[in-house]
Amino acid sequence: MGERGKRIGEQLSPDGAVLLTVECQQGVVGRDSALPELAAVARASGALHNVARLVAAAHEAGVQVLHAVAERRPDGRGASHNARLFRAAARLPVQQHTGSTAVRIAEPIEVAEQDIVVRRLHGLSPIAGTDVDALLRNLGCRTLVVTGVSANVAIPNAVFDAVNLGYTVVVPADAIAGVPADYTPAMIRHTLALVATIATTDDILGCWKAPRRAPGRVSRA
Repeated sequence: MGERGKRIGEQLSPDGAVLLTVECQQGVVGRDSALPELAAVARASGALHNVARLVAAAHEAGVQVLHAVAERRPDGRGASHNARLFRAAARLPVQQHTGSTAVRIAEPIEVAEQDIVVRRLHGLSPIAGTDVDALLRNLGCRTLVVTGVSANVAIPNAVFDAVNLGYTVVVPADAIAGVPADYTPAMIRHTLALVATIATTDDILGCWKAPRRAPGRVSRA
């Protein structure tokens, strides 16, 4: 094992790592997405499949999984309106309404009983202004593995927030996606690599290959 592999292995010890999926919900990356271009890239690139592989491996290895979901009330109360992105999202034909199928975790990702789903009604970040930081500290997290969408907004937001809060961050480059497709590697190379450890899904699976506990019953969130 090289120096890089040893470093990643130490960071990803199951007793101190948490896997975070970001906006991997049906209304974002599913078949009936509000953002069909993003959904198509997430699937065609293999990113969504790799998120599912990482979640399954985390379940087997006893690594805690958090799913960050973005949603809004049907009446819009509490939603953000202070950026063009929010105003455009409010006009989309598919809405991420609380309790709707759009905010359920998308296939092929499986949600187990021990997973935690954190839902937010405002903002761009899956961490800032949510319960995620407190949950991570209570779980003894030292390293946060960030996956999902999009490489344009929510993923860099999550990485920066986690680093600023003192966590080590690992980003599996093949388990995040953005639009256009060639933007993601540029974001990784020129931005995320400066603050996070960049790995592959297989790198992480290799660290989590030894089962630590039996997985819980699988459901759809």
